[in-house]
Amino acid sequence: MGPISAEIEVDVSREEAFALLSDLSVRPSFTDHFLSDFHLTRLDPVGEGAGARFRVNAPFRAPWEDTTIVELEGPHKIVERGRGGRANRIPNHTVWELTSGSGSLTKVRFTHWTEPKFLDGALESASWAAFWQQRRWRQALHRLRHNLEGENASVERIAVAGGNRYATGIP
Repeated sequence: MGPISAEIEVDVSREEAFALLSDLSVRPSFTDHFLSDFHLTRLDPVGEGAGARFRVNAPFRAPWEDTTIVELEGPHKIVERGRGGRANRIPNHTVWELTSGSGSLTKVRFTHWTEPKFLDGALESASWAAFWQQRRWRQALHRLRHNLEGENASVERIAVAGGNRYATGIP
């Protein structure tokens, strides 16, 4: 499927937007309307190697998908790779690009695509699937803008279960 893309301008610096997007623990704060059951795959949710597994609430598809940040070019680009679909057979790719917009604005561009094979390709290539995903990601970018530009500008973060005990050394 794809690639699908969406973009939005936000009134914050690229560094602020990059910091929020490279932290997977805040991803549910703007994607929970179609992605749920977020689980971090390591204690540190920021930077290369940070990953998450989540459920995509889409019709007619295997729900679980994962993503891992594989490349950071701060404050311009974040590249994620993962797998999804039935038995995690479908590779997926996500790229976040941040560029200077007009004035003090930052343009955030999201691109996502999958590389399905066999029967998975028939289901993923359906035009409704791309339309559904693109619409949800546009909504997510509007929610991201609200998180970044909001007056309190603090977002709820998820954590690894037992992470606090691990970090403090308490058995």
